[in-house]
Amino acid sequence: MRRAFFIVGPTAVGKSDVAAEVARRLGAEVLSADAFQVYRRLDVLTAKPNSTVLAKAPHHLIGSVELSEEMNAEKFRTEAETILLRGRPTIVVGGTGLYVKALTHGLASLPEANQQLREKLERTTSAELLRCLRSLDPDTAEKIDRNNRRRLVRAVEVCLVTGKPFSAQRTGWNEITSAQGILVYRDRDEICSRINQRVEDMFRAGVVEEVRAAGNVGTTAEKTLGLREIRALIAGEISQTECIARIQQATRRYAKRQLTWFHRQTNFPSLNLTAHRPAEAVELISQSASRVLAGND
Repeated sequence: MRRAFFIVGPTAVGKSDVAAEVARRLGAEVLSADAFQVYRRLDVLTAKPNSTVLAKAPHHLIGSVELSEEMNAEKFRTEAETILLRGRPTIVVGGTGLYVKALTHGLASLPEANQQLREKLERTTSAELLRCLRSLDPDTAEKIDRNNRRRLVRAVEVCLVTGKPFSAQRTGWNEITSAQGILVYRDRDEICSRINQRVEDMFRAGVVEEVRAAGNVGTTAEKTLGLREIRALIAGEISQTECIARIQQATRRYAKRQLTWFHRQTNFPSLNLTAHRPAEAVELISQSASRVLAGND
């Protein structure tokens, strides 16, 4: 971790472009901490960096996992630490808070998935899962993202498998004080505009055809923003206009949750990209990252 610098923030803020340019300037590599860009295919839907950005520095954990495979924070941490332990200067960039925290804090030891129980819980409604979690672990039920079925299922599963509250088992977080980085964000109006424009650009770039051709998608990749809405469009259940509007709204809400999460879960200083020209922002971040990546901090 001594030669890793984190650039975190909400979706559509411009993290990937900034990280690649900082890495190019400092002779570093880029490690993606994005729960959906890690999958192969669905490049447009997950807004993977384009070839120009990727050419600026070696990139890791982008398009490295099959869509049918399940991915989680523990698997990510294992793969990411293998890369980081080589000791090369690395920019860790992403907006998946749990993946970032898996590296900055470590992970509590939790039981493996119980497939039979998992399948049973997957057939349960979100409302029923939340009621169950309230009875098993009121603290987690109060704090959990109620719209995230995957987390609801996992929390209930851990409670039932271990016989202990999920919250009691998350006390294994141990902050790694050497982790350093920056939280990038933009003014609310700008980030909303960027999100709306990105979704419109996705449709012009053929995202509907991409989803249609995706084939077998596993339970984790199923959570990719926009996938459900585009499938509804393909099935003729909604119009393209409605589909775009729904994805834009869901993405704006997601960005808001991400920003709140990073403010609460990290102590990284923040940088408002709205207030700086791109070159200025890159220079400021490069200055912060250079000492860390040199291993002198």
